[in-house]
Amino acid sequence: MPDYNYLAKTIASLTDGETDVVSLMATVTCEVHHSDDRFHWTGFYRNVGHETLKIGPYQGGHGCLVIPFSRGVCGAAARTGQVQIVADVEAFPGHIACSSSTRSELVLPVWNESGNLLGVFDIDSDLPDAFNEQDADALMRILAATFSDAKAESGG
Repeated sequence: MPDYNYLAKTIASLTDGETDVVSLMATVTCEVHHSDDRFHWTGFYRNVGHETLKIGPYQGGHGCLVIPFSRGVCGAAARTGQVQIVADVEAFPGHIACSSSTRSELVLPVWNESGNLLGVFDIDSDLPDAFNEQDADALMRILAATFSDAKAESGG
């Protein structure tokens, strides 16, 4: 389990004063990805409008380029605005297999200060049942603090 307090302070220090969404996404992705061995693929899918997510900054192997809100774990997080903690991706209805090694997934919706959905933050693990509420809560706090001043509007 990462030291989420340390991670939050590190990300806050690195992103202080930055308002560009892609720059913020890239920094968060890098820091979170390298904070825990459970995190096999870490990245953002950006809300580009028309109920569509497109790949943003990520670390790990390739990801899906486009995900509709109607499909997969990322789509469910974007569509419902709810955190998705999936212990077994094979049991998730409509799961999109961007990587055959993914066993569990944590997806968090990301909003700016105006309440616009910027996208989702997706973390995949090659371990089953790798994520819990403690991970989700800590990462949601980091995302809220990081993107509260983001100036770019979402596509939707």
